Amino acid sequence: GISDEWQRPIPPLTLLSLADAVARWREEGRIAVWLRVPILQSGFAAVAASQGFAFHHAEQGSSTLTLWLGEGPSRLPGYATHQLGVAGAVLDESTGKVLVVQDRNRTLKAWKFPGGLSNPGEDIGDTAVREVFEETGIKSEFKSILSIRQQHKHPGAFGQSDMYIICRLEPSSFGISFCQQECLRCEWMDLNELARTKHATPITSNVAKLLLYGYREGFEKIDITMREFPAVYTGLFYQLYHRELPASYRNIT
Repeated sequence: GISDEWQRPIPPLTLLSLADAVARWREEGRIAVWLRVPILQSGFAAVAASQGFAFHHAEQGSSTLTLWLGEGPSRLPGYATHQLGVAGAVLDESTGKVLVVQDRNRTLKAWKFPGGLSNPGEDIGDTAVREVFEETGIKSEFKSILSIRQQHKHPGAFGQSDMYIICRLEPSSFGISFCQQECLRCEWMDLNELARTKHATPITSNVAKLLLYGYREGFEKIDITMREFPAVYTGLFYQLYHRELPASYRNIT
């Protein structure tokens, strides 16, 4: 098992005390040690590094270091390597128009769907609804996932990988009041026009065509829906996204 020493209060860290602790953990057969260093005691990271610890990740108020004590290369899981971006394609089915924005801070003034990064602990649909409201003032409801883009070595993700999910949303308000700081323009655009314009980002153009197909032929042809299930961890739940199953299959027991 992995040492839980990091959860216990320890005396002020010195090279000698840490060396003794590492020796004791080895004798006890510990496989690995996690060491959390508060930001105001960051000097302790240098002491830990002298004993073979390496940085694992940092948060606003602390950094976490690890030391692998087992045989062979470390098998500890790495820290998060992806950021999660979510956008909302808000389609007004009564008019066939979809909500689009132009970013104020981008060199290329192309039409795109409003969106942003998901917060820790925030479900995908909730991110889409929140970001759309913050950028455009439009209230909406999550209906489905339309597409997922994966991109690596993303400059906007500190060179890490990026997952970008576009959701289909249904509007419950229609009066635009867009954020002047983030958006240069915001409007309801005819879906046919968005699917054909050269003034949209590539992913927006492709998703507009997908959305147009669903709008004309039925959203069941394009929707990836979500169902929530209890997780194996007591009191927790997970969300499963998939194409909808017929009731006869969904209710098999």
